[in-house]
Amino acid sequence: MSEHVFFCNSPDELNSVAKQILAVIGESKIVLFKGEMGAGKTTLIKALCKQLNVADNVSSPTFSIVNEYHAANEVIYHFDFYRINNLREVYDMGYEEYFFGGHRCFIEWPEKIEGIINFDYTLVQVDAKDEIRTIIVTI
Repeated sequence: MSEHVFFCNSPDELNSVAKQILAVIGESKIVLFKGEMGAGKTTLIKALCKQLNVADNVSSPTFSIVNEYHAANEVIYHFDFYRINNLREVYDMGYEEYFFGGHRCFIEWPEKIEGIINFDYTLVQVDAKDEIRTIIVTI
């Protein structure tokens, strides 16, 4: 297990930080994003998708639970489990097809689905204090 710490002092730095994070993540397919409400998880995912050359509009899938984005050579699934009330909802959506389909999955609010996280993943912890974001990537 290795840990990498990044600091983002302004929105102007986010694309550079996202590029560095992707270099650390490498080919990791399942990436869990933890952080308080408003910490910048979705904003970071937007920056990561921009670096991956996603052509689609990247937005929070809070109400749809999952959004699908297309990059040149890959499909990315962006999950937001904030509104999940129980694991049955996740089972019913067929999460296995997404998580184990070989595509990149960016997952916000993984705390809501801890009961099914029994696979390898990369953890991205986003902490906000004032205007500074501390991003800790654990592989």
